[in-house]
Amino acid sequence: MTDPSDPAKADDRDDPLRLARQMAQSYRATEPGENPRRRGKPKRRPQQAGGQRHDRDDAVSLSSALGDLVDQQGWTDQLAASRVFTDWSSIVGPDIAQHSLVDGYADQVVSVRADSTAWRKELQLLAPRIVARLNEELGHGSVIRIDVRGPEAPSWKHGKRTVRGGRGPRDTYG
Repeated sequence: MTDPSDPAKADDRDDPLRLARQMAQSYRATEPGENPRRRGKPKRRPQQAGGQRHDRDDAVSLSSALGDLVDQQGWTDQLAASRVFTDWSSIVGPDIAQHSLVDGYADQVVSVRADSTAWRKELQLLAPRIVARLNEELGHGSVIRIDVRGPEAPSWKHGKRTVRGGRGPRDTYG
């Protein structure tokens, strides 16, 4: 039996760091590199298949790890499609890229917005060549056609009520 009047035992029960000290003591009792929670459990064998890591402490490059993740998740096609946005200027050239912007890519159709009606017409004429170039870069059949849009005119409707059939803004676009 312990004596409740013993001050050393009373300090041990009221010590807020008692649990931390016990954990530190258990770590000191183990061998270096051994996990104290796994004592008595059999060690797992490292995986030996193909190019997989043999030990979790082995260094692996980030690009290699991300490449494996992309392959496992099946994201290769989506990443190739995102190159339409990121590599647009290198695919079509700096002159065309300066006057156009990719708006979207869905169902093998690239939506492009031109900054003027003249560039819209130019892009429509160059569309077959651009589609061929995109298919070279992204993979055959990834782009079927390009939908080119010009700049949008401002809306002249203001307020809740408007008059239908009016003549519009007259000579604004002369």
